[in-house]
Amino acid sequence: MVLILNNLQACDATGADETVALPTLAGASHAELIEALGSLGVPNRQLRMRSSQLWSWIYARGISAFAEMTDVSKDLRAKLTEAFSLERPQIVTEQVSQDGTRKWLLRLPKRGDEAEAPEVETVYIPEADRGTLCISSQVGCTLTCTFCHTGTQRLVRNLTHGEIVGQILLARDRIGDWPGAEAPQDGGLLPDSERKITNIVLMGMGEPLYNFENVRQAIEIAADSGGLAHSRRRITLSTSGVVPEIGRWGAEAGTMLAISLHAVNDELRDELVPINRKYPIKDLLEACRNYPGLTNARRITFEYVMLKGVNDSPGDARALVKLLAGIPAKINLIPFNAWPGAAYECSDWEQIERFAEIVNKAGYASPVRTPRGRDILAACGQLKSASVKLRASERTKATISSGD
Repeated sequence: MVLILNNLQACDATGADETVALPTLAGASHAELIEALGSLGVPNRQLRMRSSQLWSWIYARGISAFAEMTDVSKDLRAKLTEAFSLERPQIVTEQVSQDGTRKWLLRLPKRGDEAEAPEVETVYIPEADRGTLCISSQVGCTLTCTFCHTGTQRLVRNLTHGEIVGQILLARDRIGDWPGAEAPQDGGLLPDSERKITNIVLMGMGEPLYNFENVRQAIEIAADSGGLAHSRRRITLSTSGVVPEIGRWGAEAGTMLAISLHAVNDELRDELVPINRKYPIKDLLEACRNYPGLTNARRITFEYVMLKGVNDSPGDARALVKLLAGIPAKINLIPFNAWPGAAYECSDWEQIERFAEIVNKAGYASPVRTPRGRDILAACGQLKSASVKLRASERTKATISSGD
Protein backbone atom coordinates (compact mmCIF):
# COMPACT_ATOMS: atom_id res chain seq x y z
CA MET A 1 0.00 0.00 0.00
CA VAL A 2 1.20 3.50 -0.82
CA LEU A 3 0.71 6.03 1.96
CA ILE A 4 0.18 9.60 0.73
CA LEU A 5 0.20 12.41 3.28
CA ASN A 6 -0.69 15.85 1.97
CA ASN A 7 0.37 19.20 3.38
CA LEU A 8 2.30 17.83 6.33
CA GLN A 9 3.59 21.27 7.17
CA ALA A 10 1.73 24.56 7.19
CA CYS A 11 1.78 24.81 3.45
CA ASP A 12 -0.80 26.11 1.00
CA ALA A 13 -0.59 23.54 -1.80
CA THR A 14 -2.23 25.95 -4.20
CA GLY A 15 0.52 28.53 -3.74
CA ALA A 16 -2.06 31.12 -2.73
CA ASP A 17 -0.48 31.99 0.62
CA GLU A 18 1.44 35.20 0.07
CA THR A 19 2.70 35.58 3.67
CA VAL A 20 6.23 36.94 3.61
CA ALA A 21 8.49 34.41 5.33
CA LEU A 22 11.47 35.32 7.46
CA PRO A 23 14.85 34.29 6.01
CA THR A 24 15.84 30.88 7.31
CA LEU A 25 19.16 30.00 8.93
CA ALA A 26 18.54 26.29 8.38
CA GLY A 27 21.14 25.52 5.72
CA ALA A 28 23.31 28.56 6.47
CA SER A 29 27.09 28.42 6.33
CA HIS A 30 29.42 29.53 9.13
CA ALA A 31 29.95 32.85 7.36
CA GLU A 32 26.21 33.40 6.97
CA LEU A 33 25.58 32.70 10.65
CA ILE A 34 28.25 35.22 11.60
CA GLU A 35 26.71 37.77 9.24
CA ALA A 36 23.24 37.18 10.69
CA LEU A 37 24.47 37.57 14.24
CA GLY A 38 26.37 40.72 13.32
CA SER A 39 23.19 42.22 11.89
CA LEU A 40 21.58 41.78 15.31
CA GLY A 41 24.30 43.73 17.06
CA VAL A 42 26.30 40.84 18.51
CA PRO A 43 29.79 42.23 19.33
CA ASN A 44 32.60 41.15 17.01
CA ARG A 45 34.45 39.42 19.83
CA GLN A 46 31.46 37.11 20.39
CA LEU A 47 30.58 36.30 16.78
CA ARG A 48 32.58 33.09 16.40
CA MET A 49 31.46 31.71 19.76
CA ARG A 50 27.82 32.54 19.14
CA SER A 51 27.88 31.17 15.59
CA SER A 52 29.37 27.91 16.91
CA GLN A 53 26.48 27.66 19.36
CA LEU A 54 23.94 28.11 16.58
CA TRP A 55 25.79 25.64 14.38
CA SER A 56 25.62 22.94 17.04
CA TRP A 57 21.93 23.51 17.75
CA ILE A 58 20.95 23.56 14.06
CA TYR A 59 23.15 20.80 12.67
CA ALA A 60 24.09 18.52 15.57
CA ARG A 61 20.80 18.60 17.51
CA GLY A 62 18.33 19.48 14.76
CA ILE A 63 16.30 22.06 16.69
CA SER A 64 13.68 24.01 14.77
CA ALA A 65 13.08 26.97 17.11
CA PHE A 66 15.53 29.50 18.54
CA ALA A 67 13.71 29.28 21.89
CA GLU A 68 15.24 25.80 22.34
CA MET A 69 18.81 27.19 22.36
CA THR A 70 19.18 27.07 26.13
CA ASP A 71 22.81 28.28 26.27
CA VAL A 72 21.98 31.41 24.24
CA SER A 73 20.76 34.48 26.12
CA LYS A 74 17.00 35.16 26.13
CA ASP A 75 17.60 38.56 24.56
CA LEU A 76 19.52 37.10 21.62
CA ARG A 77 16.97 34.31 21.20
CA ALA A 78 14.23 36.92 20.99
CA LYS A 79 16.15 38.92 18.38
CA LEU A 80 16.82 35.79 16.33
CA THR A 81 13.15 34.79 16.47
CA GLU A 82 12.07 38.23 15.29
CA ALA A 83 14.52 38.43 12.37
CA PHE A 84 15.02 34.83 11.19
CA SER A 85 13.48 31.38 11.12
CA LEU A 86 14.72 27.79 11.03
CA GLU A 87 12.19 26.73 8.41
CA ARG A 88 12.89 23.72 6.23
CA PRO A 89 11.49 23.34 2.70
CA GLN A 90 7.72 22.96 2.83
CA ILE A 91 6.30 19.50 2.25
CA VAL A 92 3.61 19.42 -0.41
CA THR A 93 3.22 15.63 -0.29
CA GLU A 94 4.96 12.72 1.35
CA GLN A 95 4.56 9.28 -0.18
CA VAL A 96 5.64 6.04 1.48
CA SER A 97 6.11 3.12 -0.91
CA GLN A 98 5.14 -0.45 -0.15
CA ASP A 99 8.90 -1.20 0.07
CA GLY A 100 9.51 1.58 2.64
CA THR A 101 10.93 4.16 0.24
CA ARG A 102 9.80 7.71 1.01
CA LYS A 103 9.41 10.52 -1.50
CA TRP A 104 8.84 14.13 -0.59
CA LEU A 105 7.63 16.79 -2.98
CA LEU A 106 9.11 19.96 -1.48
CA ARG A 107 8.21 23.57 -2.14
CA LEU A 108 11.01 26.15 -1.96
CA PRO A 109 10.65 29.88 -1.26
CA LYS A 110 10.04 32.10 -4.27
CA ARG A 111 13.03 34.17 -5.34
CA GLY A 112 13.13 37.44 -7.24
CA ASP A 113 10.52 37.56 -9.98
CA GLU A 114 9.54 33.88 -9.84
CA ALA A 115 5.83 33.59 -10.56
CA GLU A 116 5.49 30.35 -8.61
CA ALA A 117 7.38 28.72 -5.78
CA PRO A 118 9.58 26.01 -7.35
CA GLU A 119 9.35 22.39 -6.26
CA VAL A 120 11.84 19.52 -6.08
CA GLU A 121 11.71 15.89 -5.04
CA THR A 122 13.82 14.14 -2.42
CA VAL A 123 13.89 10.38 -1.80
CA TYR A 124 14.88 8.30 1.23
CA ILE A 125 15.67 4.60 0.68
CA PRO A 126 15.91 2.46 3.84
CA GLU A 127 17.63 -0.91 4.00
CA ALA A 128 18.34 -3.22 6.92
CA ASP A 129 21.77 -1.76 7.68
CA ARG A 130 21.70 1.65 5.99
CA GLY A 131 19.59 4.51 4.80
CA THR A 132 20.34 6.44 1.60
CA LEU A 133 19.08 9.96 0.99
CA CYS A 134 18.85 11.04 -2.65
CA ILE A 135 18.86 14.82 -2.93
CA SER A 136 18.31 17.26 -5.79
CA SER A 137 20.61 20.07 -6.92
CA GLN A 138 18.45 21.84 -9.52
CA VAL A 139 14.78 22.44 -10.23
CA GLY A 140 14.46 20.53 -13.47
CA CYS A 141 17.44 19.70 -15.70
CA THR A 142 19.11 20.83 -18.92
CA LEU A 143 20.45 17.48 -20.07
CA THR A 144 17.37 15.82 -21.63
CA CYS A 145 18.64 12.25 -21.20
CA THR A 146 16.03 10.31 -23.14
CA PHE A 147 15.46 7.56 -20.55
CA CYS A 148 15.12 9.95 -17.59
CA HIS A 149 11.82 11.49 -16.43
CA THR A 150 13.55 14.53 -14.91
CA GLY A 151 15.02 15.27 -18.33
CA THR A 152 11.52 16.01 -19.64
CA GLN A 153 11.23 18.96 -17.23
CA ARG A 154 12.96 22.17 -18.28
CA LEU A 155 15.55 23.71 -16.01
CA VAL A 156 13.95 26.32 -13.74
CA ARG A 157 16.95 27.27 -11.63
CA ASN A 158 19.81 26.06 -9.46
CA LEU A 159 19.20 25.34 -5.80
CA THR A 160 21.09 27.40 -3.24
CA HIS A 161 23.39 25.59 -0.85
CA GLY A 162 20.84 26.25 1.89
CA GLU A 163 18.07 24.61 -0.15
CA ILE A 164 20.27 21.57 -0.74
CA VAL A 165 21.14 21.25 2.96
CA GLY A 166 17.49 21.90 3.80
CA GLN A 167 16.57 18.60 2.14
CA ILE A 168 18.87 16.77 4.56
CA LEU A 169 17.42 18.58 7.57
CA LEU A 170 13.86 17.92 6.43
CA ALA A 171 14.56 14.22 5.90
CA ARG A 172 16.18 13.88 9.31
CA ASP A 173 13.18 15.60 10.88
CA ARG A 174 10.71 13.27 9.19
CA ILE A 175 12.48 9.98 10.05
CA GLY A 176 13.61 10.98 13.55
CA ASP A 177 17.33 11.00 12.77
CA TRP A 178 18.32 13.44 15.52
CA PRO A 179 19.66 12.60 19.00
CA GLY A 180 16.73 11.57 21.18
CA ALA A 181 14.16 11.91 18.39
CA GLU A 182 11.35 9.38 18.01
CA ALA A 183 10.80 7.39 14.85
CA PRO A 184 7.68 8.26 12.82
CA GLN A 185 4.61 6.15 13.52
CA ASP A 186 3.44 5.81 9.92
CA GLY A 187 4.64 2.27 9.29
CA GLY A 188 7.59 3.25 7.09
CA LEU A 189 10.70 1.09 7.31
CA LEU A 190 13.90 2.32 8.97
CA PRO A 191 17.37 0.69 9.19
CA ASP A 192 18.69 -0.86 12.40
CA SER A 193 21.73 1.43 12.36
CA GLU A 194 22.07 4.20 14.95
CA ARG A 195 21.96 6.83 12.22
CA LYS A 196 19.04 6.52 9.85
CA ILE A 197 20.74 8.45 7.03
CA THR A 198 24.10 6.77 6.50
CA ASN A 199 24.63 7.69 2.84
CA ILE A 200 23.87 10.78 0.76
CA VAL A 201 23.75 10.66 -3.03
CA LEU A 202 23.46 13.64 -5.36
CA MET A 203 21.37 11.65 -7.80
CA GLY A 204 18.09 13.55 -7.61
CA MET A 205 16.85 16.23 -9.97
CA GLY A 206 19.47 18.15 -11.93
CA GLU A 207 23.13 17.90 -12.93
CA PRO A 208 25.08 18.78 -9.76
CA LEU A 209 28.27 19.83 -11.59
CA TYR A 210 26.26 22.55 -13.36
CA ASN A 211 25.59 23.96 -9.88
CA PHE A 212 29.14 23.47 -8.66
CA GLU A 213 29.56 26.24 -6.08
CA ASN A 214 26.26 25.68 -4.29
CA VAL A 215 26.67 21.90 -4.24
CA ARG A 216 30.23 22.16 -2.93
CA GLN A 217 29.19 24.52 -0.13
CA ALA A 218 26.29 22.24 0.77
CA ILE A 219 28.69 19.31 1.07
CA GLU A 220 31.00 21.40 3.28
CA ILE A 221 28.06 21.93 5.64
CA ALA A 222 26.92 18.30 5.47
CA ALA A 223 30.43 16.95 6.16
CA ASP A 224 31.35 19.29 9.01
CA SER A 225 32.29 17.12 12.00
CA GLY A 226 30.73 19.56 14.46
CA GLY A 227 27.31 19.36 12.85
CA LEU A 228 25.68 16.93 10.43
CA ALA A 229 28.97 14.97 10.30
CA HIS A 230 28.35 12.92 7.15
CA SER A 231 31.55 11.24 5.94
CA ARG A 232 32.70 12.31 2.49
CA ARG A 233 33.28 8.64 1.75
CA ARG A 234 29.54 8.12 2.19
CA ILE A 235 28.59 11.04 -0.03
CA THR A 236 28.43 10.33 -3.78
CA LEU A 237 28.03 12.85 -6.57
CA SER A 238 26.58 11.49 -9.79
CA THR A 239 27.29 13.29 -13.04
CA SER A 240 26.26 12.67 -16.62
CA GLY A 241 29.74 13.73 -17.66
CA VAL A 242 30.59 17.42 -17.20
CA VAL A 243 34.21 16.60 -17.94
CA PRO A 244 35.92 19.94 -17.07
CA GLU A 245 34.46 19.93 -13.55
CA ILE A 246 35.14 16.29 -12.58
CA GLY A 247 38.77 16.73 -11.52
CA ARG A 248 37.97 20.00 -9.80
CA TRP A 249 35.20 18.35 -7.82
CA GLY A 250 37.53 15.60 -6.65
CA ALA A 251 40.18 18.11 -5.60
CA GLU A 252 37.85 20.54 -3.83
CA ALA A 253 35.05 18.33 -2.46
CA GLY A 254 36.64 14.88 -2.18
CA THR A 255 33.44 12.82 -2.30
CA MET A 256 32.87 9.55 -4.06
CA LEU A 257 32.02 9.79 -7.77
CA ALA A 258 29.40 8.09 -9.93
CA ILE A 259 29.18 8.36 -13.70
CA SER A 260 25.92 7.94 -15.63
CA LEU A 261 27.44 5.99 -18.52
CA HIS A 262 24.63 3.83 -20.01
CA ALA A 263 26.33 3.13 -23.37
CA VAL A 264 29.62 1.76 -24.67
CA ASN A 265 29.93 3.81 -27.84
CA ASP A 266 29.50 7.46 -28.71
CA GLU A 267 26.75 6.92 -31.26
CA LEU A 268 24.37 5.41 -28.71
CA ARG A 269 25.46 7.61 -25.82
CA ASP A 270 24.87 10.71 -27.98
CA GLU A 271 21.23 9.60 -28.11
CA LEU A 272 20.78 8.47 -24.50
CA VAL A 273 22.93 11.13 -22.78
CA PRO A 274 23.15 14.13 -25.15
CA ILE A 275 25.96 15.82 -23.18
CA ASN A 276 28.13 13.12 -24.75
CA ARG A 277 28.13 15.16 -27.99
CA LYS A 278 30.14 17.78 -26.12
CA TYR A 279 32.20 15.47 -23.90
CA PRO A 280 32.57 12.06 -25.62
CA ILE A 281 33.33 8.81 -23.84
CA LYS A 282 37.09 9.00 -24.40
CA ASP A 283 37.34 12.38 -22.66
CA LEU A 284 34.99 11.30 -19.89
CA LEU A 285 36.99 8.18 -19.06
CA GLU A 286 40.26 10.12 -19.13
CA ALA A 287 38.82 12.45 -16.49
CA CYS A 288 37.82 9.41 -14.46
CA ARG A 289 41.30 7.91 -14.62
CA ASN A 290 42.69 11.19 -13.28
CA TYR A 291 40.08 11.64 -10.53
CA PRO A 292 41.88 12.78 -7.35
CA GLY A 293 42.12 10.09 -4.69
CA LEU A 294 41.07 7.27 -7.01
CA THR A 295 42.13 3.90 -5.57
CA ASN A 296 40.70 0.39 -5.28
CA ALA A 297 39.28 1.50 -1.94
CA ARG A 298 37.73 4.63 -3.48
CA ARG A 299 36.36 3.31 -6.73
CA ILE A 300 34.24 5.16 -9.24
CA THR A 301 30.73 3.80 -9.70
CA PHE A 302 29.57 3.54 -13.30
CA GLU A 303 25.79 3.53 -13.64
CA TYR A 304 24.36 1.55 -16.52
CA VAL A 305 20.60 1.49 -17.11
CA MET A 306 19.39 -1.70 -18.74
CA LEU A 307 17.29 -0.92 -21.80
CA LYS A 308 15.72 -3.82 -23.67
CA GLY A 309 17.24 -4.32 -27.10
CA VAL A 310 19.22 -1.08 -26.84
CA ASN A 311 22.34 -1.58 -24.70
CA ASP A 312 21.91 -4.97 -23.02
CA SER A 313 23.56 -7.54 -25.31
CA PRO A 314 26.48 -9.78 -24.30
CA GLY A 315 28.57 -7.80 -26.79
CA ASP A 316 27.72 -4.60 -24.93
CA ALA A 317 28.82 -6.24 -21.66
CA ARG A 318 32.17 -7.27 -23.13
CA ALA A 319 32.66 -3.80 -24.63
CA LEU A 320 31.90 -2.24 -21.24
CA VAL A 321 34.55 -4.34 -19.53
CA LYS A 322 37.10 -3.37 -22.18
CA LEU A 323 36.14 0.28 -21.96
CA LEU A 324 36.72 0.51 -18.20
CA ALA A 325 39.99 -1.44 -18.14
CA GLY A 326 42.46 0.08 -15.70
CA ILE A 327 39.90 2.19 -13.81
CA PRO A 328 39.15 1.11 -10.22
CA ALA A 329 35.44 0.75 -10.69
CA LYS A 330 32.15 -0.73 -9.64
CA ILE A 331 29.38 -1.12 -12.21
CA ASN A 332 25.78 -0.60 -11.07
CA LEU A 333 23.32 -2.25 -13.41
CA ILE A 334 20.00 -0.41 -13.13
CA PRO A 335 16.79 -2.02 -14.37
CA PHE A 336 14.99 0.69 -16.31
CA ASN A 337 12.23 2.29 -14.27
CA ALA A 338 9.20 3.12 -16.38
CA TRP A 339 7.48 6.50 -16.31
CA PRO A 340 4.52 7.88 -18.27
CA GLY A 341 5.44 8.32 -21.93
CA ALA A 342 8.83 6.57 -21.73
CA ALA A 343 10.10 5.24 -25.07
CA TYR A 344 12.02 2.32 -23.54
CA GLU A 345 11.38 -0.99 -21.80
CA CYS A 346 13.40 -2.69 -19.10
CA SER A 347 15.62 -5.56 -20.19
CA ASP A 348 14.36 -9.05 -19.40
CA TRP A 349 15.68 -10.30 -16.07
CA GLU A 350 17.50 -13.22 -17.68
CA GLN A 351 19.28 -10.78 -20.00
CA ILE A 352 20.34 -8.61 -17.06
CA GLU A 353 21.73 -11.68 -15.30
CA ARG A 354 23.73 -12.72 -18.40
CA PHE A 355 25.10 -9.18 -18.67
CA ALA A 356 26.06 -9.14 -14.98
CA GLU A 357 27.77 -12.52 -15.25
CA ILE A 358 30.09 -11.29 -18.01
CA VAL A 359 30.99 -8.18 -16.02
CA ASN A 360 31.53 -10.18 -12.82
CA LYS A 361 33.80 -12.70 -14.52
CA ALA A 362 35.96 -9.79 -15.70
CA GLY A 363 36.59 -8.88 -12.05
CA TYR A 364 34.17 -6.00 -11.59
CA ALA A 365 31.62 -5.86 -8.84
CA SER A 366 28.38 -5.41 -10.73
CA PRO A 367 25.40 -5.42 -8.42
CA VAL A 368 21.99 -5.16 -10.02
CA ARG A 369 20.27 -2.25 -8.28
CA THR A 370 17.00 -3.42 -6.78
CA PRO A 371 14.25 -1.09 -8.01
CA ARG A 372 12.89 0.88 -5.06
CA GLY A 373 9.85 3.12 -4.88
CA ARG A 374 8.57 2.37 -8.38
CA ASP A 375 4.98 2.49 -7.18
CA ILE A 376 5.40 6.15 -6.18
CA LEU A 377 7.66 7.14 -9.11
CA ALA A 378 10.61 7.48 -6.71
CA ALA A 379 13.02 5.10 -8.42
CA CYS A 380 16.13 6.08 -10.36
CA GLY A 381 15.20 8.20 -13.38
CA GLN A 382 11.60 8.76 -12.31
CA LEU A 383 11.82 12.05 -10.39
CA LYS A 384 9.93 15.02 -11.72
CA SER A 385 8.49 17.77 -9.56
CA ALA A 386 5.45 18.34 -11.79
CA SER A 387 4.15 14.96 -10.68
CA VAL A 388 2.18 12.88 -13.14
CA LYS A 389 -0.50 10.74 -11.51
CA LEU A 390 -1.03 7.29 -12.95
CA ARG A 391 -4.27 5.41 -12.91
CA ALA A 392 -3.89 2.01 -11.27
CA SER A 393 -4.20 0.24 -14.62
CA GLU A 394 -1.45 2.37 -16.14
CA ARG A 395 0.85 1.76 -13.17
CA THR A 396 0.32 -1.99 -13.45
CA LYS A 397 1.12 -1.90 -17.16
CA ALA A 398 4.28 0.17 -16.51
CA THR A 399 5.45 -2.27 -13.84
CA ILE A 400 4.94 -5.30 -16.07
CA SER A 401 6.81 -3.73 -18.99
CA SER A 402 9.70 -2.91 -16.63
CA GLY A 403 10.35 -6.54 -15.82
CA ASP A 404 8.86 -6.83 -12.31
